[in-house]
Amino acid sequence: MPKIHPFLWFDSQAEEAMRFYVLLFPNSKILSSMPAPQGGVLTIEAEIDGQRVTGLNGGPIYKLSEAVSFVIDCQDQAEVDHYWDKLVEGGEPSMCGWLKDRYGLSWQVVPKQLFETIGGPDAAGRERAMAAMMQMRKLDVAKLQAAYAG
Repeated sequence: MPKIHPFLWFDSQAEEAMRFYVLLFPNSKILSSMPAPQGGVLTIEAEIDGQRVTGLNGGPIYKLSEAVSFVIDCQDQAEVDHYWDKLVEGGEPSMCGWLKDRYGLSWQVVPKQLFETIGGPDAAGRERAMAAMMQMRKLDVAKLQAAYAG
């Protein structure tokens, strides 16, 4: 069975990015790196919370975009706050729980309560929760739950 994993193109900060992610997420480690002919690192492979990810220092030809993002499934607001605050530092927030980190990688920081509210059994509650989410940058569990409850 083939194994599939993300391969991310960075300009020159693949090693810095991977080391940052390894420090941020539990169950993470650097697996290997390949030196570049001109010095430094060409590729670096890490396991980020159990997911194998490879970073390439490929130069400025291609840029990461929101077309691909990593989703962080959070248990509660404390986890949302932790990951959002660390990842957005030096990056830029977007809407509905999305952000771009300082390396250009897009993330969705999502509490499980989002799906309990926008996917709940009450249709009017779902609409209110969705409308509330559309106004948020970092997702706020209490506001989502209050919107769903009416």
